[in-house]
Amino acid sequence: MSNTALKVANEPSRIDFLFDKQRQASRSQAGAYPSLQERLAHLDTLEQLLESNQDAICEAINRDFGNRCAQETKLAEISMLLGNIAYVKKHLKGWVKPQKRHVGLGFLGAKNQVIPQPKGVIGVVAPWNYPLQLTVGPAIFALAAGNRVIIKMAANSQNLCRLMDELTAKVFDESVLAFVPGVSAGEFTARPWDHLVFTGSPETGKTVMETAARYLTPVTLELGGKSPTIVAPDFDLRTAAERMLFGKLLNAGQTCTAPDYLFLPRGSVDEFIGHAKAIVAERYGRADSGDYTSIIDGKAFSRLCSTLEDATAKGAKTVPLTQGDTPNPETRKLPPQIVLDVTAEMVIMQDEIFGPLLPIKPYDSIDEVIDYINANERPLALYLFSNNKALQEKVVYNTVSGGVSVNDTLLHVAQHDMPFGGIGNSGMGHYHGKEGFIEFSKLRPVFKQARNSGILMLAPPYGPRFEKLMKLMIRFRL
Repeated sequence: MSNTALKVANEPSRIDFLFDKQRQASRSQAGAYPSLQERLAHLDTLEQLLESNQDAICEAINRDFGNRCAQETKLAEISMLLGNIAYVKKHLKGWVKPQKRHVGLGFLGAKNQVIPQPKGVIGVVAPWNYPLQLTVGPAIFALAAGNRVIIKMAANSQNLCRLMDELTAKVFDESVLAFVPGVSAGEFTARPWDHLVFTGSPETGKTVMETAARYLTPVTLELGGKSPTIVAPDFDLRTAAERMLFGKLLNAGQTCTAPDYLFLPRGSVDEFIGHAKAIVAERYGRADSGDYTSIIDGKAFSRLCSTLEDATAKGAKTVPLTQGDTPNPETRKLPPQIVLDVTAEMVIMQDEIFGPLLPIKPYDSIDEVIDYINANERPLALYLFSNNKALQEKVVYNTVSGGVSVNDTLLHVAQHDMPFGGIGNSGMGHYHGKEGFIEFSKLRPVFKQARNSGILMLAPPYGPRFEKLMKLMIRFRL
């Protein structure tokens, strides 16, 4: 047996070893509260690792997918992570400082402060669609908060996971950051993490949360969902198609925040389809283009084909956006298609699509759009194309979603100073921005009493003095 095969075979014992090592380090006097300099050094090391190994990372992800061009990986994963690290490094000094808090008049001379302290050992579990971004992204903020991190990638991302394991072991002590190839999600999550991050489907998220509950482990869940896109009558249809299709077809639609279905003003569908065909022809030509990503595996490819078959069997009409292409199970290239005449009974309108299929729902009024969105599970993202400020406010303040992009798609996730996270069926908790630092910190309140304690004036035996002081405290809300 090769060293690599032996290593993978022994992963279950390795995860136990790593967890125990990080847990001990996080509870030691020397490691419980890493200094600002230590945290910045960890971020510098991670930044250098990503920047110096871009080509190897892109190639590993390409092998895992079967085809994903390096440009897409650099754009959607490496560049975004480097930007996050730069942002965190710039602001970390301010984030780690103890925060002064107000002291009531009844406690004259006392002091209040809140100290952001590391939680301890953070476990990160992520799917295959953005395997680097969805694992290293949370790790950036966890390390910034002074934690230790162990990362489990999906079974479909093992080329990348083995690479990251090797690269990380060269520059990080495994008591700080480690990747574990070959371990199952069940074994990984079933331990007393100090915080657990999971990205995946709502159903699996529920299982992860149940497991975490056994250990009272706090969780951050990023669960995706059916993210709606609305094009208002005032917005240029060609521009909307250009921007929306970029977000929809990036990674062949295998994106948790991808536009899932599209609302178009009634009567504009044919024009939109004409623009969509022209745009796809300009960007990809055909589905066998090297710039167009493969569906991750045969199971996912079959699921998408079955979704299309279910829709057409129930009366939907499909419109291919490329000419002469058919689904290719060998390359797992699925040509992008628009799906018309969709109904609630179709799988395509029930489950998150996670592929290059775009259902269109014509509408007559924005109220019916808002009512439809609110009648379904709360999505991870919502997209609106409109220059009408009143309409923008109406949609934003009458719907609930994890995040919103107005007049584009996906880009709210790429903003370094904004939190990213879902709500309800699309998840809970945040990372990115200062909220990411807070998510992985225990905001520990510390009260420091003055030399003389006024609270003793309220000690028994109770009598007239107590009643007088209590009346004053109630009157002035002390």
